[in-house]
Amino acid sequence: MFRFTFLIALCVALLTATTSAFAPPAISTARTSTTQVDIARVVIGVGEGEPVESIIRRFKREVNKSGHLMDLRHKRHFENSQQRKKRKIVQARNIKRLERMNKRRMNRT
Repeated sequence: MFRFTFLIALCVALLTATTSAFAPPAISTARTSTTQVDIARVVIGVGEGEPVESIIRRFKREVNKSGHLMDLRHKRHFENSQQRKKRKIVQARNIKRLERMNKRRMNRT
């Protein structure tokens, strides 16, 4: 039981440490914001007797797959609409290139 509790605390600490590293600094304003923040939780199942290393590895993989860190990285500095469009075009180009490479790789076997 202690090991499971320790694991959960370790995962929470890891999540808060990784997301706060890319978070923009807090700015206090007098008015309240009306925008809604989309918060998706990363949930992993922990098996009985599973090593801590594998749990952390799976947790990191799920955090990377969720895309939160990339969003925070992009929101670190202001990005106007033209820069955003250019970044999205480059991302789409890279995704298409990876799809073509994977398609060729699958046709070889």
